[in-house]
Amino acid sequence: MKEADLRTQILNDVKEYMNLQEAKAALNSGDYIPYASRVYDEEEVTNLVDAALEFWLTSGRYTKEFESKLAEYLNVKYCSFVNSGSSANLLGFMALTSPLLGERGVRPGDEMITVAAGFPTTVTPAIQYGVVPVFIDVTIPQYNLDISMLENALSERTKVVMAAHTLGNPFDLKAVKKFCDVHNLWLIEDNCDALGSVYELNGEKKFTGAIGDIGTSSFYPPHHMTTGEGGAVYTNNPLLHKIIRSMRDWGRDCSCASGEDNRCGHRFDGQFGELPEGYDHKYVYSHFGYNLKATDLQAAIGTAQLKKLPSFVARRQSNFKRLYDKLHDLEDKLILPEKCPDSCPSWFGFLMTCREGVERGKVVSYIENHGVQTRMLFAGNLTRHPCFDEMRKSGEGFRIVGDLSNTDRIMRDSFWVGVYPGMTDEKLDYMAMIIREAVNC
Repeated sequence: MKEADLRTQILNDVKEYMNLQEAKAALNSGDYIPYASRVYDEEEVTNLVDAALEFWLTSGRYTKEFESKLAEYLNVKYCSFVNSGSSANLLGFMALTSPLLGERGVRPGDEMITVAAGFPTTVTPAIQYGVVPVFIDVTIPQYNLDISMLENALSERTKVVMAAHTLGNPFDLKAVKKFCDVHNLWLIEDNCDALGSVYELNGEKKFTGAIGDIGTSSFYPPHHMTTGEGGAVYTNNPLLHKIIRSMRDWGRDCSCASGEDNRCGHRFDGQFGELPEGYDHKYVYSHFGYNLKATDLQAAIGTAQLKKLPSFVARRQSNFKRLYDKLHDLEDKLILPEKCPDSCPSWFGFLMTCREGVERGKVVSYIENHGVQTRMLFAGNLTRHPCFDEMRKSGEGFRIVGDLSNTDRIMRDSFWVGVYPGMTDEKLDYMAMIIREAVNC
């Protein structure tokens, strides 16, 4: 049998195998309902096997296709596939430290406005580089940065605003972008929990992550789509794209793809820094970089998942609405989530805050004990975690503007449940029933 025919047979066998796997959609007594899970079919697995048969392993043809298709979906010019959403945040921030940016480059001692009610790796890169995070409070029930605090947080050292769109709900991009434009600040959108969310700005509907200078995504299994581990950094700025690619790929000056040599035709005739003339351009480093590339195996999964993303987003929105409609009469006990004006969120979860007299601990314990998985809003208040112990003791390394009262309330009183596209109406109705019982018992 010829190699091509054998390959086709293998992939057809994979499709047949996957088609034999019946989805367990029905809710059976005792089933545990997770807050998130993978949703996939034979196409992802077939792509994965196809990439495995090539055994290229590092970034290759699937990576190129995935980056191109994701950029096309988001309507951005440049997209770089990386090995996680946290790496995407690292690259997004570190790109702003490049000497190629001149006076606009971020330096140690500069400041970054952000929030403490979120995930740590939105903030970690700044702290590790020596930039001071300036924490402002969030609003309830949108759970995004309080735009009224932006001017109070501003100082002569402010260079960047970096914040996440909380659980898919866009922050007020109109106000934040105007603030950044007026003060010549960089804007990084941590879009890891909001892929597919839309915001209307100046009469034009755009995807979140594509409005600021840099956007980031995560493709960890619970997220809007998955590549297993994986993430992406995207931008419309060609210089930022060049820097991002350099820092992702060891900091090298060369832009050749993996396995490619001498794309520019000048591999051995350049002069760089104090290196000997003609030094091999593949080993010239213009930045202190990393190796944050993902593999073609991951990209192969991603190309199949991207085709499903619009349906995933629609299902998330439908699931969110069903839960909201089932729970809206509990407003006397729970503060239900509210979308940002001018937005159409691609919800990651359904976030609730217990009102006075309702104990989150008891509510969450009841829900979990009845087979429904819950989550906190990540760190709650990041500045109260052990990783901040030394900085709290010294009083240096970060600033807080205001008292973060809503952030602390979220830490004490908020929790969320999932709305991922694998949820059935039956499961959503069961979740609503259990939440109702939990707050009334």
